[in-house]
Amino acid sequence: MLKSIISAAALAAMSLGAASAQTIAVTNGRIVTNSDAGIVENGSVLIQDGVIVAAGANVTIPAGVETIDANGGWITPGIFHPHTQLGLIEVGLESSTSDVSAPGASFTAAIDVADGFNPAGGHIPDSRRRGITRFAVFPSTARGVIGGRGALANSSGRPDSLFDDRTFLYVDLSQSGASTAGGSRNAAWAYLRAAFEDARFYPGRFMSHHEGDAINRFDAASLVSAVRGEIPIVLQVERASDIRRALRFAQQHPSARFILVGAAEAWMVADEIAAAGIPVIMDPLRNLPASFDVLAARLDAPARLHAAGVQTAYTTISADLYFNPRLITQHAGNAVANGASWDDAFRAITLTPAEIYGVGDRYGALAEGYAGDVVVWDGDPLEVMSAPVAVVIDGENQSMSSRQSRLAERYAERVPDGQYGYRH
Repeated sequence: MLKSIISAAALAAMSLGAASAQTIAVTNGRIVTNSDAGIVENGSVLIQDGVIVAAGANVTIPAGVETIDANGGWITPGIFHPHTQLGLIEVGLESSTSDVSAPGASFTAAIDVADGFNPAGGHIPDSRRRGITRFAVFPSTARGVIGGRGALANSSGRPDSLFDDRTFLYVDLSQSGASTAGGSRNAAWAYLRAAFEDARFYPGRFMSHHEGDAINRFDAASLVSAVRGEIPIVLQVERASDIRRALRFAQQHPSARFILVGAAEAWMVADEIAAAGIPVIMDPLRNLPASFDVLAARLDAPARLHAAGVQTAYTTISADLYFNPRLITQHAGNAVANGASWDDAFRAITLTPAEIYGVGDRYGALAEGYAGDVVVWDGDPLEVMSAPVAVVIDGENQSMSSRQSRLAERYAERVPDGQYGYRH
């Protein structure tokens, strides 16, 4: 059950995210609360100092406050994308614009995406225009299966938009991860076991020398929080056999917390995942045998995971993680078209990701005490032809402009033959 009241400390922390104290109301719309209140017809949301103070059908709106009229459209929590590389890559084929991995570095677990995250990245505004207000930022692996530590950010573009760093540790144990560990899954798992042992016995193992069995002193110090369960470990696994191996590893390390990402064949072992209580982040649009890792991928996989009781969030691996996270609502809509309920699919891109990362009492719902992240849509958010008409983050109305939208406007203007095709 959602918490309707959060601590004063949490309220204060969220208030700090707003640039200034203000009150804003979003009115006259169909509210998807993601709470016990369900869907409220013709309701309003009232936000003060960046935090929701009321949401429902009979909300009193103070006179003179800034008001966004939904005009009968949909009012929802902001989309929370659980698996992106927004702010780390500007141009995929230009290495100087990418901070997603470090092939030449000697570090693994100590790598922290917060150090390279750019809140002014060009793809963030376009994601915001599509309703994404929060997202997880992932590193990639380079010289080993451990990619480093990820973070959580909002899409406002403000300098303080990275609101939770060192949130999780990313480990790739799929075929791509195996290729960095010597060429086989056997070597990848051996490396991870050795790294865990190095961290478990830190700092004693490093008293007389700097190197552990797998990682150095600095990496071991960074891995300790994950081994102790203070932050979750996100394991990239695809095949059913690899997922079973990950579940055994989780049983062998009960103090650690795990999340599975990718998980194309998770539907084959859904009951085992549910019994283990491990969340899954997967892409509803993966149904082609793009590699030997995903031969059994299928479009009704999300429906099967939901039915088995697996805590499931959606991602956009098949589209992209740095310039197309904006397509997440379309992926969720396809999950519904292939058997998932609308409620499960919408929750999988809003509240469930927040819960997976431990911030489900602050983000992903329209209820008292939650952050003022609100999106107004001109139709069903999971329909491909629907679009946001307003986005609010921490109680602040956001710009609906991006570089892409400005370019479209600039070049859409037609001019007589012989003149310039655009104007400066």
